[in-house]
Amino acid sequence: MTIKRYYIFLLLLLLNAQIFAWSLFSTEEERYPGMGGEFTLSSASGDISLKDFRGKVVLIYFGYTSCPDVCPTSLGALSAALKKLSDQEMAQLQPLFISVDPARDNVEKLATYSQYFHPKMIGATSDLEYLRSLAKRYGAYFRKAEVGNSSLGYAIDHSSTIYVVGKNGKLIDMIQHGGSAKRILEHLREILKD
Repeated sequence: MTIKRYYIFLLLLLLNAQIFAWSLFSTEEERYPGMGGEFTLSSASGDISLKDFRGKVVLIYFGYTSCPDVCPTSLGALSAALKKLSDQEMAQLQPLFISVDPARDNVEKLATYSQYFHPKMIGATSDLEYLRSLAKRYGAYFRKAEVGNSSLGYAIDHSSTIYVVGKNGKLIDMIQHGGSAKRILEHLREILKD
């Protein structure tokens, strides 16, 4: 090996060691690697993307407006928590309700439904194929379930989690269904301290 190649090899080795060291001591560790990510959805005020809310903590909930119990319970607890936040804290948050039932939930219906829980909450949706892909990236689950003897015709079985996206656009936390308003409030205040 020539001296020139030796120094190039040594330089590359040192560079890789430095990159490895940075990764070990990085304070920007990704909590849910490979999950979450960018999206564009339709809302009553036009298309919205996750990047539109960069610099804010985004709270994402997947559900549907005809949901008889799980969505109202989870969104009710979230709403109660949000109402306890100060104006300064609330300015750092953007709640987002994503409907997985685009056949019944148009953007106007979503706007009305979302506003019921909080005036700042945005209701949005897309086509079913896009929603399946998006839900999968976030670790959410939903499927259509036929319901006999019901005027609704079908229900949607779905997971019930609030996905918390940090100010940098990365998924940083998940709040599971069943959390009380007090627990959600404590959770949000802890996140907003960072």
